[in-house]
Amino acid sequence: MKLLVIGGGGREHALAWRLSLSPRIHKVFVAPGNAGTAQDRGLENISITAIPELIEFAKKEKIAITIVGPETPLAAGIVDAFQAADLRIFGPVQQAAQLETSKIFAKEFMQRHNIPTAAYTSFKDPALAHQYIDQHITPLVIKADGLAAGKGVVVAQTKEQAYSAVNNLLVEKNLGGVESGIIIEEFLQGIEVSFIVMTDGRHILPLATSQDHKRLYDGDLGPNTGGMGAYSPTPFISPDLHAKIMHDIIDPVITGMKEEGINYCGFLYAGLIITAENQAKVLEFNCRLGDPETQPIMLRFKSDLFTVIEHAVNGTLDQIDIVWDRRAALSVVMAAHGYPENPRKGDVIHGLIDLTTEQENTDNFHIFHSGTRMDGKDGKEILTAGGRVLCITALGENIKIAQQHAYKLVEKIHFDGYQVRRDIGYQGINYQQRKQ
Repeated sequence: MKLLVIGGGGREHALAWRLSLSPRIHKVFVAPGNAGTAQDRGLENISITAIPELIEFAKKEKIAITIVGPETPLAAGIVDAFQAADLRIFGPVQQAAQLETSKIFAKEFMQRHNIPTAAYTSFKDPALAHQYIDQHITPLVIKADGLAAGKGVVVAQTKEQAYSAVNNLLVEKNLGGVESGIIIEEFLQGIEVSFIVMTDGRHILPLATSQDHKRLYDGDLGPNTGGMGAYSPTPFISPDLHAKIMHDIIDPVITGMKEEGINYCGFLYAGLIITAENQAKVLEFNCRLGDPETQPIMLRFKSDLFTVIEHAVNGTLDQIDIVWDRRAALSVVMAAHGYPENPRKGDVIHGLIDLTTEQENTDNFHIFHSGTRMDGKDGKEILTAGGRVLCITALGENIKIAQQHAYKLVEKIHFDGYQVRRDIGYQGINYQQRKQ
């Protein structure tokens, strides 16, 4: 059988790679893919992004199931379009994807279904937003309503920062996703974690837990990014807390969608904060896998991913379980010079050839490509082509050993101006050391 994965980042590389390992799969097409998906065995890039053309391709190639990686095609209604064409696809319909595409929709939905989250108010008028800031203590969190590629959130430590964020979003409109306005919400103190599940609309299958690192610099300093690294599993989610998250957050989302006449089939990502009282509250929902969380999760995933997705599309997700590698996995993102504001493209990446050969013979690590392309005199040079360039992902007996393994691999790769955090996994490592 043949599959189609939509997207061109690290998340899609990890998905396509894991899907290609299924003995039932002959080929995985990736649209548009990157230099990594161009090289991995069993994967093939196609330079198609328009939904009608993708539908025609899926029909022509007799694609068994299409899997959607990023949020933009979900927001554009790719699932609805494929289903209307009688094609099998895994991902939420446009109406369900509003959980991610509109912060206001998500907040109102959580209120309706009593899902724990931060208190908030929405604004379209900057003057009213300024008045609200005057009346509340900082820090405050300002978010663009719509999609902003992980960069539409400002944690304002002072009122001046809050005013500036409001003006940036509502007056200068320097970021997409503000057509419907912004929200200002209370700042929640605690540990951020990622909780991702698969669902067929009735049954829910949780994936391994993980923790992302959104800030550019060590110690969670600097600007927000799409994510500079992640690890799995996270020790901050105990079995008891896991059960509570399922009961208080995940189950109400899926049943709430059903009550509102929406069948949610796809991945659901809950970005959570664990408070000092060990309570989980929702920071945001994404209607797809996280990036870079997917990379360590997929490295630990030992079941046949295609079979699991097939069950989800068939509505029989209760008939299957996932086997996980007992080891921890950790991913380090190598980002381009100038990321996140103005990433430089076209730098030659050195050191990948030997590692790409080595990873064919081991399950201990994998180099997932995000923003890369093939070029050069012979077409075999790999160049930077985006903000986040590579995601170096390695396994280890615990988070610390996985971290050491990943950074040893990072040292073998070089491109001009690259940016790397050196502390991915530090919260989980510190927590485990305190528990010893």
